[in-house]
Parts: sequence; structure tokens; C-alpha cells
Amino acid sequence: MRVPFTRVASRTAVDSARSTLAALTVSIGTVGLTAAAARPGLLALVDQHAAAVRDSLDGDRQPLTAAALAGYAEGVREAALEHGWTPPGGPVDWSEPEWLLTRLLAVCALARSLDGA
Repeated sequence: MRVPFTRVASRTAVDSARSTLAALTVSIGTVGLTAAAARPGLLALVDQHAAAVRDSLDGDRQPLTAAALAGYAEGVREAALEHGWTPPGGPVDWSEPEWLLTRLLAVCALARSLDGA
């Protein structure tokens, strides 16, 4: 079976998506997921957000991809910036994280699951 050219992600697009997810993981994912592992309430919240992200990307009907997750994260972040959100200037207080950071942390958790980690 041949796949139409427009349905195949170029290597550059895949690399760009992985780069976006890696930057997100470095900025909040590693510390946030470590905090979630130590805080059951935060872990439950991240799981709820991950389910919502999966839902919005039709993750039950088609496999999640790095490109879909990266696009979602960039879209959420851009919309927040347009509405006046500013990224944290220092460490995030994961005891009471804001909605946006929890949503982006959920994207990191989903991206990690793509890699089988």
C-alpha cells in the first residue's frame, strides 16, 4: 500500500516535533514529573489532564504522535501568551501549579509514554 506524500511526515517535521517536546521536558517536564511521582494529588491531576489531551487529539481512535503532541503544546502555549500569560521566571511551585503548566506537564507525560519510558 502506498501512502500519499501529503500523509507522510517529513524527517524535518518529526525532528522539529521531537525537539519541541525535548525543550518542554527540559523546561518543566523532568522536574514536574518528579514532583508528580512524589505527590499523589499532582499525579492524579496530571493524569486527568493527560486524558483530556488524549481526548482532544482523538487518541482513542488513532495513535498519538510526537507531532500531534508538539502541535498541541505549542497551540496551548501560544494561546496563553496571546492572553497575557508569562512563563515562570524561576522554579515552578508544583504544590499548586497553574492550569497551563499542568496541561503542559501532561503533554510531557504523554510524550514520555511514546518513547516507552
